[in-house]
Amino acid sequence: MLVRIHSSQHFRWVVVAMLFGLSFASYVERVNISVVAELMMPSLALSKSDMAIIFNAFLLGYALFQVPAGWLGDKVGARLVLSISAIAWGAITLATGFLPGALFKSATGILAVLVTLRFLLGFAEAPTYPVAAQAVHQWMQPSQRGRGGSVMLMGSSVASALTAPFVAFCMLHFGWRESFYMTSLVAFAVGLIWFSFTRRALLVENIETPAPSLPDSASPLGQWLTLDVFLLSLSYASEGYLLFTFVSWLYIYLVEVRHFSLTSGGVMTSLPWMAAIAATPLGGMLSDRLTRRLGRFRSAQLIIMTGYSLSGILLLVAAEVHGRTSAVLALSISLGAMYLAESSFWTTATSIAGGTHAAVVAGFMNTVGILGGIASTSIVPLFVGRYGNTGWVAAFGSGTAMGGMTALVWWLLGKRLESRGGCPIPQGFL
Repeated sequence: MLVRIHSSQHFRWVVVAMLFGLSFASYVERVNISVVAELMMPSLALSKSDMAIIFNAFLLGYALFQVPAGWLGDKVGARLVLSISAIAWGAITLATGFLPGALFKSATGILAVLVTLRFLLGFAEAPTYPVAAQAVHQWMQPSQRGRGGSVMLMGSSVASALTAPFVAFCMLHFGWRESFYMTSLVAFAVGLIWFSFTRRALLVENIETPAPSLPDSASPLGQWLTLDVFLLSLSYASEGYLLFTFVSWLYIYLVEVRHFSLTSGGVMTSLPWMAAIAATPLGGMLSDRLTRRLGRFRSAQLIIMTGYSLSGILLLVAAEVHGRTSAVLALSISLGAMYLAESSFWTTATSIAGGTHAAVVAGFMNTVGILGGIASTSIVPLFVGRYGNTGWVAAFGSGTAMGGMTALVWWLLGKRLESRGGCPIPQGFL
């Protein structure tokens, strides 16, 4: 359980601001390699298929430990779990800059060490969002959870917007290895500040109001794994699919297909993330406002169906238009529409779970989202390798289909959530 010095409104938002910092640092460490890859690939003789393996190593480690990390956060608390995690991000990022090609010089050795380091980074980053979502659910009043969650999540889009131009500048002026060293400092700083801030906190009572509880079961799994949780997580697969199309391939797409320079490509890569920065808190405020009028679940249904339908359509538009400016504009609105709906997923997850299993349910949802990310990270090089630049149209079009899938699932899920609290998955469903 996260501890609090007092229950004042001011202090609650200070905690949310610090969770923003942790979200920011975690994304700096995961997206830096997407920019560094443009110089790292020729330096270490890596192909796009090799990079897909390296990207997916992170996602695999991240996916495997989401539920265990959520369980640990529910049992141990956010202070220790997130502090240790952030320090680990910094250490692994340092090693990513130093080890490949320095201590490990063969092609096999370089690929193996990068895969190992990225897997470990995924493992270390697994607690970030499930534990932070549980903390927001515990700290914030129900009427403010959409905004609180959106501020925390906004750290990822701010980091993605700033990391691309910063890393592009660092690797051009100092080298690609040095860009890893510089970005590692962010994780060390945030981890130490979070640990120091929470050290003096005093345990006080939970401020949350009772949430709809799920049916008890003789099996611990049955206490939180319901059909509603399963459908919510299935819909979140599109989040990972669409998100990691941007995270893993946007910079490379803009440089190699839209022919931006390394420097201008970094700037253009930041623009969709700037749209996400604006859309994330807007989505949180819209969620809280609609919740007061329509209820939490109906609000989430409207926002997610609209956001993901628009995001998927504009992703395909971006691939089809001829002008570079039009493509960047479509990509920016696409990512912004997706982030408009982001906080609604997390508030729904914690609302379904209540206080006891909030981080575990959020972790399970994020696991399925990561599987979607692994799929998109793998599909892009397959399409591009076979069809060249026209393969990007097929790759982005698959994102359109995934956005439509999320809208369809939420059309069904929203009705279920409005009518009842939770329904266990029938035996043999999974």
